[in-house]
Amino acid sequence: MDLINYEQKLFDEISILIEQSRRTAYAQTKRITVYLFWQIGKHINADIIENKRADYGKQIVLQLATQLRDKYGRTFELRNIRRMMQFAEQFSDFEIVSAVTTQLSWTHFVEVLPLKTQEAKLFYLNEAAKSVMTTRDFRKLINRKAFERKEIANTQITVTTKIPLNAFKDPYLFDILGLKEEHQEEDLEEAILRELEKFILEFGKGLTFVERQKRMIIDGNDYHVDLLFYSRDLKRLIAVELKLGKFEADYNGQMKLYLGWLDKYDRREGEEAPIGLILCTKSSREQIELLKLDKDRIVVAEYWTALPPKKELEEKIQTLLIETKERLERKKLLP
Repeated sequence: MDLINYEQKLFDEISILIEQSRRTAYAQTKRITVYLFWQIGKHINADIIENKRADYGKQIVLQLATQLRDKYGRTFELRNIRRMMQFAEQFSDFEIVSAVTTQLSWTHFVEVLPLKTQEAKLFYLNEAAKSVMTTRDFRKLINRKAFERKEIANTQITVTTKIPLNAFKDPYLFDILGLKEEHQEEDLEEAILRELEKFILEFGKGLTFVERQKRMIIDGNDYHVDLLFYSRDLKRLIAVELKLGKFEADYNGQMKLYLGWLDKYDRREGEEAPIGLILCTKSSREQIELLKLDKDRIVVAEYWTALPPKKELEEKIQTLLIETKERLERKKLLP
């Protein structure tokens, strides 16, 4: 090796060490910061309770925040001190969030504080850590009700299911595809392929496009699956059928046929059995419940081409979630 190449090689190797060290230091700094804020919140909460100072709590916190801000800067102003107290109260055991603190900033944790359930908080934090989300993308994920939509889809899955939990959403929000209200199935198909990256972000990372209009020959006749994907997380093929209008029961038989063919001829060694997703503009939730589609590895979900205003979206998703859970409870009461 000549001297110039040797020097370049040495420079590249040292550069890699420096970059790795910087990334590690940055990740550790985030973890240390989040842990510090948790400790501060826990200490203040404990002090107020132990010394029975709840009546004077607001005054105590205000005075403390003023002193800390004057000495250490705006990071410790009153609003942020209160967030630290909320954080420590909502996550009383730091180990619950410890694993994601190297990937997430304090701002990520602040975003989940208003959420109602611990399950929702942890779902969003884990999604953000897994996808290394910016705060802006994280806020969008929460505003688009990803957790609640997964919960609605999960209600199709029973104890005898062959479909993993949290694999799908219902409904899917396809406002990202730029479709007109009046559209055909092929328009949706083309829009998904045109905006494949956006579709995968809505669907969930780990998805790889395989084929459009996948051809199958059965008894000498041609059949085609609209879209075929492979999920690295689920280790299986996902067949997607796109339907305009309301779900109809005979879609079930069609998808079962496709999944049977894919399982026999296209499934590779080490893969799990294929899953089918039927996307409709409107679901028929009672039919879906009666058909018990999850036993056949089939999920049905609505897709919306326009995103309602924030408040309307919240109300619609909440209504769907309540209705679906009520149906499940009624089902449990049946003999």
